[in-house]
Amino acid sequence: MDFKLTEEQELIKQAARDFAQNELLQGVIERDEQQKFPKEEVRKMGELGFLGMMVDPKYGGSGLDTLSYVLVMEELSKVDASSSVIVSVNNSLVCWGLETYGTEEQKEKYLHKLATGEIIGAFCLSEPEAGSDATSQKTTAIDKGDHYLLNGTKNWITNGGTAGVYLVIAQTDKDKKHRGINALIVEKGMEGFEIGPKENKLGIRGSDTHSLLFNDVKVPKENRIGEDGFGFKFAMKTLAGGRIGIAAQALGIAAGAYELALKYSQERKAFGTEISNHQAIAFKLADMHTQIQAARLLVYQAAKEKDNGANYDLSGAMAKLYASQVAMETTVEAVQIHGGNGFVKDYHVERLMRDAKITQIYEGTSEIQKIVISRSILK
Repeated sequence: MDFKLTEEQELIKQAARDFAQNELLQGVIERDEQQKFPKEEVRKMGELGFLGMMVDPKYGGSGLDTLSYVLVMEELSKVDASSSVIVSVNNSLVCWGLETYGTEEQKEKYLHKLATGEIIGAFCLSEPEAGSDATSQKTTAIDKGDHYLLNGTKNWITNGGTAGVYLVIAQTDKDKKHRGINALIVEKGMEGFEIGPKENKLGIRGSDTHSLLFNDVKVPKENRIGEDGFGFKFAMKTLAGGRIGIAAQALGIAAGAYELALKYSQERKAFGTEISNHQAIAFKLADMHTQIQAARLLVYQAAKEKDNGANYDLSGAMAKLYASQVAMETTVEAVQIHGGNGFVKDYHVERLMRDAKITQIYEGTSEIQKIVISRSILK
């Protein structure tokens, strides 16, 4: 498979790198320490078209391919994974889900605002007792004729406090199990919809993660996505694409840590020479570079398969599994190469190490990816 980038893709990659280095880098440590949402940076990303990259231009999007989206995710994640996860959720889960399965009325009403960054979206699946197990929804959406009555709690919701639109997965008919689940569009401000406290997280601390509470929220029937009972399939299809975005995020975190470690090793001296001249360090860099390149090829393959209309469940799961492992291993080694300085916030690698861990957890844990992969190869 040919992964040679087009001239347009090279320009998109460079634009994302320039934005990350010139805009995101400034203040990234402060945002991490203070758990500060990057409001101004998100606005600028909307202006650059990063929040609706794959959305048709008629709905305000950039109309680009998945590989271009992956390139942007990688460059942003090298510097600020908190900002890149906002881009990931808005693109992969919310915009893609609405454009692919929403009605024309839903697209006209919400998609343009989401694609341009006028508002951002949130994808609401996880619950206290139903994270990766999407069939065990406790949140209910009872059919009341012209509306659904929504009750329940969602947790670990990225963009939870700042989103304007929420795609909520809920159980309508428990007896039908996964065929009784629906996906509903909920707007901020609907009566009975409350936003819980912000989570105090290990990593991606600048992103906005909250629990959400629904107490007799009336959701109009026209806000249902797809036919009655389509919610489970909607969630699974959407998450499959989301894995590619998170794989790209993990790739970027790993690549960012490697770039910092490489630069540091060529400047820091020990025993009379730059530490990169010591095999103990050089071999670490060789392993890091090899693993990152392997992860990059897996991520690009998944993106290409999605763009070509092929089934990308397997490739997306493999990319997410491996890239997240590489992110964790590479950032740990980057801290080690920096020595004592790696333990200091000013050198950035300790933050990247903390950010890397979440890539093994959200969009399905590593164990869930192995289930997806094993089921595919054992068919």
